[in-house]
Amino acid sequence: MAIAGPPGLEFDHNWPESAECLTLDFGPFETVHRWKCMPECDEFVGARRSKHTVVAYKDAIYVFGGDNGKWMLNDLLRFDVKEKSWGRAFSTGSPPAPRYHHSAVVHESSMFVFGGFTGDIHSNSNLKNQNDLFEYRFQTGQWIEWKFTGRAPVPRSAHGAAVYEGKLWIFAGYDGNFRLNDMWTIPLGGDNRLWEEISQTGDCPPTCCNFPVAVARDSMYVFSGQSGAKITNSLFYFTFKDRCWTRISTEHILRGAPPPPTRRYGHTMIAFDRHLYVFGGAADSTLPNDLHCFDLDSQTWSVIQPAPDSQVPSGRLFHAAAVVGDAMYVFGGTVDNNVRSGEMYRFQFSSYPKCTLHDDFGKLLESQQFTDVDFLVGPEEQRIPAHVVFVAARSQYLRNRIRQAMEARDKHLEKEMPTLEVKLQDAVPEAFEMVLNYIYTDRIDPYHCKKDQNPNKIVLIMMDVYRLAVQCHMRRLEQLCVQYLEATINHRNVLVALCNAANLKLFFIKEFCLKFIVRESNYNQIVMSKEFEMLDKPLMVEIIRRKQMPPMRSLQEPQFESSGTTLEQDMEQFLKSVGQDFCDITLMLDGSPIRAHKAVLAARCSYFEAMFRSFMPENSMVQIAIGEMIPSQQSFDSLLRYIYYGDVDMPPEDSLYLFSAPYFYGFTNNRLQAFCKQNLEMNVTFENVIQILEAADRIQATDMKKYALNLIVHHFPKVAQLPKMRCLSRDLLLDILEALAEDMSDSKLCHDMSSISLSTSDSG
Repeated sequence: MAIAGPPGLEFDHNWPESAECLTLDFGPFETVHRWKCMPECDEFVGARRSKHTVVAYKDAIYVFGGDNGKWMLNDLLRFDVKEKSWGRAFSTGSPPAPRYHHSAVVHESSMFVFGGFTGDIHSNSNLKNQNDLFEYRFQTGQWIEWKFTGRAPVPRSAHGAAVYEGKLWIFAGYDGNFRLNDMWTIPLGGDNRLWEEISQTGDCPPTCCNFPVAVARDSMYVFSGQSGAKITNSLFYFTFKDRCWTRISTEHILRGAPPPPTRRYGHTMIAFDRHLYVFGGAADSTLPNDLHCFDLDSQTWSVIQPAPDSQVPSGRLFHAAAVVGDAMYVFGGTVDNNVRSGEMYRFQFSSYPKCTLHDDFGKLLESQQFTDVDFLVGPEEQRIPAHVVFVAARSQYLRNRIRQAMEARDKHLEKEMPTLEVKLQDAVPEAFEMVLNYIYTDRIDPYHCKKDQNPNKIVLIMMDVYRLAVQCHMRRLEQLCVQYLEATINHRNVLVALCNAANLKLFFIKEFCLKFIVRESNYNQIVMSKEFEMLDKPLMVEIIRRKQMPPMRSLQEPQFESSGTTLEQDMEQFLKSVGQDFCDITLMLDGSPIRAHKAVLAARCSYFEAMFRSFMPENSMVQIAIGEMIPSQQSFDSLLRYIYYGDVDMPPEDSLYLFSAPYFYGFTNNRLQAFCKQNLEMNVTFENVIQILEAADRIQATDMKKYALNLIVHHFPKVAQLPKMRCLSRDLLLDILEALAEDMSDSKLCHDMSSISLSTSDSG
């Protein structure tokens, strides 16, 4: 993925024609994840409001309808994003009647307004839902009411609306008596103005209203809303081509990701890049102002931390949001004490390519390329190949077992033992494969790994995974297993889980099962089952006695010393210290050796993968360069941090050295280059400009060198005092003097021209 930008910094290196390369642009730039308050809409332009709609067209935001707390509105406001100014949009023709809880979408050069609630809320008269459809043409300002024949959606408000492939799609809402979950569509182009009711399949959301929809990847996404007793915080998506709903279920995946936002209504959700962003709404009688983000690739939720200098909007509901460029604009809504807002806020997105660290390592495990250790698992000694570097990085217990195997191999050098062998005879192969998957990717999806397995069998395997996690001192995996088992054990599998926990001596899991069984709401159903009749007598007696005893203080949930470590944290420690004993390749940087690990380099860089697959360099040594340029030691350290654990924090001068590294080394995407781009565009100052100048000169980045010289000239009194100035080469000092002379010459020329102009004026 490339981030487009105006022409800027370019390099002299010859890259493949097919490679898209980012260019640098020089400021000013908006801080990523920064909330900023825009000018408020004055009352004489338009009232403060909620339950309105907002759409984006070109460089403007259009606000239609809503209510101001006293009456409904049908004015159309326009906010110019570039000028940061409000005005009333020009319009002709008859606009829709005043309304709120309608929908508005943009198709080509028109806005389409459907349905909503109309009437006089002040006198409580003529209140009714609508199913009319209006078009507003941006270029002419003309309002046109559409007329159609045949069946149409029932009048409704608080529904969802989306545009896909030239059609308007309407979903759910409230008809005045009931919540709905039907779907209708109508073409927005041509003469065919007929509504079509959609036959929906799959896991359809419950009847709901006051929810947002967002379109991404040929699908419509729906999150939460008012659904009565069925209200949920599940995320659903509808694929337009298959006309099928799917509920995104991620609870079973062990990865330690934050939970989804709490259930809510009156919130907004918009799509940008590969993410969905949810803001505001009423969540169980509160008005949160967190910004939640759903990653469509990893299918994980996170909370976006605002930039330090942000002006974060207060919590609100029935506001509206739209995207212009790379920013989200949020307008209006109901805030505390039922007050309507006229505020407009801007949120700056980040659009970095995703981090592929987990995927890259996972693909290496799946391919089984370059494996250098075999685990002989279970009594049958099933051979499971892996890579020393990842296993040793994630588990101290397995690291020690690998060291023991290395020592044993070293004692028998005369025998051919090219691959290490580590025996784990008390482990279950299926469970160990899951642990390996976690080691490489920081996650386990039990159902994905064992698609054809009985659910009860998966619970038993996960108990074996828990036992292995304890044995291998993998605290984070222990916690994830406990969370999974607590969420998964139910009436149907609790007795099987109890037997297994007793056999494996997993005392906490056994105690959890006993507590679940003797619970008043569970006990009769479980003891009357056929499975209970088959239970071992000692466990049956223990259950009955536990039920007869007064509530006792039972074993508490295991107390972990820490929350455990992530893949990134473990790989960081491995690179910096732990992994030195396991290095198997030497990288030569300008004559200096740097010890590294083949498997990590091959997983992250197609350059090294192809090299190691085709031939092994002599003496396991590789000369390091980026094209014809040899990076500095500091910048190569930054590159290794990115390769090993995805770190993108580095000084700007390192970013200059590494700007073209993603294409030379063949990373999965250009995430590193995107961060280098931002680092250079936003963080070059007079304090670090000397380092930038040196780096630009070394790699022949002429545009960047010119920019650095220009910065030095304009801040020369400050730059001249820097200690780094005294260490510059003679050639660079001459370049600075030449730039200063050129600037002084330009200034003198301007002064002379001004003098000539003044003298001519005086003589006249």
